Amino acid sequence: MIHPTAIVDKSAQIDKSVDIGPYAIIGKNVSIGKNTTIGPYTFIQYCQIGENNKISNHVALGNDAQDTKFKGGSNNCIIGNNNAIREFVTIHRGSINESTKVGSNCFLMAYSHVGHDSILEDNIYMANCASLGGHVLVEFGAILGALAAAHQFVRIGRLAMLGGGAMITQDILPYMLANGDRAKLYGLNKVGLRRHGITPQAIKNIKKVYWQLFESKTMFTEALKIVEKMQEEENMGEEVTHLINFVKTSKRGFCRTALTKI
Repeated sequence: MIHPTAIVDKSAQIDKSVDIGPYAIIGKNVSIGKNTTIGPYTFIQYCQIGENNKISNHVALGNDAQDTKFKGGSNNCIIGNNNAIREFVTIHRGSINESTKVGSNCFLMAYSHVGHDSILEDNIYMANCASLGGHVLVEFGAILGALAAAHQFVRIGRLAMLGGGAMITQDILPYMLANGDRAKLYGLNKVGLRRHGITPQAIKNIKKVYWQLFESKTMFTEALKIVEKMQEEENMGEEVTHLINFVKTSKRGFCRTALTKI
């Protein structure tokens, strides 16, 4: 159902089950999948939107990238299924890369922002006013508290949790809690790990790695070698493998605890 005050570009591909509210504007290069609702005064262009999404009022999706290198073109946003995108959320289309991407089952609360070329995997929660700069990667199940902000090119690891107001200038390791300005690590996100079915033994293994890297008083480079040897000998699971690989592929560096030796 499309409200008579809504403006819909002729090129838009909209499933007949989609509900579009008053004064919404659907621009060029848009496709919207089954059972998605679009709230009043929302603006959408250059977007591929999946099924069963709840998009609230005054949302802006697919606006031009806030990037001096952006030259227009067909760069877009790709949004998956079953997402809740609340009022005044903004998601900008890709600048250098083809697309900005949001996965499925994400909850983007009021005023949150996803910058150009960023990638959100599935089950991401961004609380009110959380913001991502360009080219940010947020891995599966991560949570950003209200007013948290991520510098461009930062990565936020799988099942990490960022406290409210966290200022993220370096990568956040998977499975961790982080908070502060500038953000530092405060141990494991144990509640989040249990909620996502991570086994007690896997949590114990991650905790063992955390202790070795950040609390053993060993220089970090040596501690990482010890952890790699532990994984090779003990096979502590895919979570530890992912954590090691995340550390080794960091380009911006990553947040430490206040007491970590470099």
